[in-house]
Amino acid sequence: MQRATRDLCCARGSGLLLAAVAKGGMSLAVLLLGGVVQALAAPPTAEAAAAAERPALAEAVAGESGAAAASVAPGAVANSAAPQGPVAADASAPAQADAAQADAAQAYGRHQFDEAERNHWAFLPVVRPPLPEVQRTEWVQSPVDAFVLADLERHGLQPAPPADARTLLRRVYLDLIGLPPTPTEVEAFLENSSREALSLVVEELLSRPEYGERWARHWLDVVRYAESNGYERDGAKPNAWRYRDYVIQAFQQDKPYDRFVIEQLAGDELADTNAETQIATTFLRLGVWDDEPADPEVDRFDQLDDVLGVTASTFLAQTIRCARCHDHKFESFTQQDYYRLLAVFAPLKRPQDGRTDLDRFVGTPAELAAYQQQADELAARTAAARTALDQQEWSICRRLAEAGLLTATPGDDGLPDEALAALTAEPGQRSEAQRELAAKYRGRAKAIIEQHASAEERAALDRLQRELEDLRALRPPEPPRAYVWYEEGTPPATHLLARGDPKQPLAEVQPGLPAILVDRPPPPPEPTARTSGRRLALARWLVQPDHPLTARVMVNRIWQHHFGDGLVGSENDFGVMGELPTHPQLLDWLASEFVACGWSIKHMHRLMVLSSTYQMASCASEEVLQADPNNNRLTRFEARRLEAEAVRDCILYASGSLNRARGGPSVFPKISPAVLAGQSRPGNGWTVSDPHQAARRSIYVFVKRTLLVPELEVLDFPDTNNACEQRLVSTVATQALTYLNGEFVQKQASAFAARLMQELPGGPERDAARIERAFQLTLCRPPTAAELEAVLDFLQRQRAFFGGANSAPPPSTGNARASAVSADAADAATAAALRGLCLVLFNTNEFVYLH
Repeated sequence: MQRATRDLCCARGSGLLLAAVAKGGMSLAVLLLGGVVQALAAPPTAEAAAAAERPALAEAVAGESGAAAASVAPGAVANSAAPQGPVAADASAPAQADAAQADAAQAYGRHQFDEAERNHWAFLPVVRPPLPEVQRTEWVQSPVDAFVLADLERHGLQPAPPADARTLLRRVYLDLIGLPPTPTEVEAFLENSSREALSLVVEELLSRPEYGERWARHWLDVVRYAESNGYERDGAKPNAWRYRDYVIQAFQQDKPYDRFVIEQLAGDELADTNAETQIATTFLRLGVWDDEPADPEVDRFDQLDDVLGVTASTFLAQTIRCARCHDHKFESFTQQDYYRLLAVFAPLKRPQDGRTDLDRFVGTPAELAAYQQQADELAARTAAARTALDQQEWSICRRLAEAGLLTATPGDDGLPDEALAALTAEPGQRSEAQRELAAKYRGRAKAIIEQHASAEERAALDRLQRELEDLRALRPPEPPRAYVWYEEGTPPATHLLARGDPKQPLAEVQPGLPAILVDRPPPPPEPTARTSGRRLALARWLVQPDHPLTARVMVNRIWQHHFGDGLVGSENDFGVMGELPTHPQLLDWLASEFVACGWSIKHMHRLMVLSSTYQMASCASEEVLQADPNNNRLTRFEARRLEAEAVRDCILYASGSLNRARGGPSVFPKISPAVLAGQSRPGNGWTVSDPHQAARRSIYVFVKRTLLVPELEVLDFPDTNNACEQRLVSTVATQALTYLNGEFVQKQASAFAARLMQELPGGPERDAARIERAFQLTLCRPPTAAELEAVLDFLQRQRAFFGGANSAPPPSTGNARASAVSADAADAATAAALRGLCLVLFNTNEFVYLH
């Protein structure tokens, strides 16, 4: 209900209103039909509701974490370098905007808001609480456990028992690298009874390249990653895949999160800027782009609005974007706040050539300057050689023309009169039309020259041609290209816009920060040699150690992907309309630890995964289910379905088809013609990679906004038009149809069956071993006795159905060819039977769920 209401406040048209109703479901529909929408939309009522909620939570946070002893004073974050606050309004602005202009001209800060607004829990300083005392001290393996267990004991609840070793190992592998353990790895873990066994596994998994591939995908959801522009033509974003590889490497190398933030917002503004940090700024340009907008000026503001919105939701978990047209209906953000932030991004320019989206060279200033110098010098030398060659050819053409050898006559290889005139005109004196004719007929002229030129003329032509070829070989290697914005020249002025309309500018606004988060306007940003410095100032403010939001937001995201939900369930909204933290003390402890450990994401993984909280079983008693139905108290591990990419990758792993090649341009798995026919231009922008390349991990599959791979789409791949805080989990018929009948899954089931037969050759006598191997590769456990009996019966019946008779091929009768045919038929029947088993295993809940 909260999220539906939040969507409603952002809706600016009837289409969005209907979307909000659809998302909110019956509850919101009833509210709307009952006339309550007016109450929701009325500012006085909304503010009163917000004020009533905020102090209560502030008191709860203060009571649990000892906020009275806060070590960081409110507003301390305002003293760091950040964008400049507003200046006086332009006297020529429209008269009707006098109130807005007067407000924009004032020094701003949290003093503008009442106490309830200032004390909203997410705006209070992060205070590191002491570890609470608990009764079951032996259960505490990590500081995380102390907070969880103290809360459980306070509510009279008991945690679930620990998960069994196989379940826990599979959970850790799928959670950290998105692939299951091999049977050998399972057995090694079962044989290691030491207390350090799981810790050793976690360290090994965190060092694997697969870890970066797994956790980068979570981040790509949040930043609305896609490799195409959307809209009807949905053109490709050239080299956007480099950002994907950057994120993978950042997680793999455990790049400190504060540096990670700065590079994505302002990697081009850093003193040590290089190709990597500039590629990081692709983050800013990943949104949709209309290559034929109805109104280019409105489209420009829509693009900047996308950048502002994703920055606010990703790093601050705030819905500042809702203040584009008016002060936020529910949160403590004014329209001035919105345009101060918009001014931070206003200097950005989009490389494009008409409808064509362009990328740019990236590298250090020295690298780019050296390349440009070499390229310019080579271009000058090439132009001189080209001119000399043109002059030589012109000289020969003129001589041959004077001799009548170029004159056009019926039946010969001569040239038309207009071409002859063009070729005999001196190159530097030719008109545009003559240059086009000379280029068009140059090939025929060269053939005539080759036939009639003298030995000296041919030698001169050969020498000049070799010189050109030698110069081409000297071409310096190009720097990498990246899909980034750029800054150039004086930043444009930013104005408040009446109702968000670019056609109605009001007061001019300078770059700044949300007033509720600062005590006073921050100092002006310091321009760099190449940029305004505005984004760098914003980024550095975001990662100040005492910032109340940045660390909280990120540790909440990490927690979400380990436990299914964040400690704050609305991961992109820490505002009044968002959800309250279920464990505010734990959230603050984790946030303070995150900063204290140097913003290490891998350190946070260790704290969470090595906790008793994480290692609980997913079962619960009826009493616990009644007391904690939504698992808000963390009484158990919440079983959840794997994301679409993990399901696809696990299928490829089990079948033996997985290609573990890393990095580089994205791949294009085969998509059926029926799906391609749904495009406005069927097949446009979707080539087909060879099967080996198409079998790479799903993070390397090309993400096209209007065309998704069916195996990923049906399992709720996110809408890439907006930031995705948490994926939906639906259960619909098309999932079963796709994963039972789809070409991809059918082929992988056949490959899996072939793998089983290759690893365990023989006839029906090897069925039991094959069944056990299949279970180990998919479910990480052997079959139970009942399962083994049922599957053996299934294979026997399937083999008979496919014509394999009852057993192994008959003994040789002297007819080798007949025996071979009989053996082949038996193998084919066995493969068909095993294919059915593999298909069933791919579609079990146990395979697609993390327990």
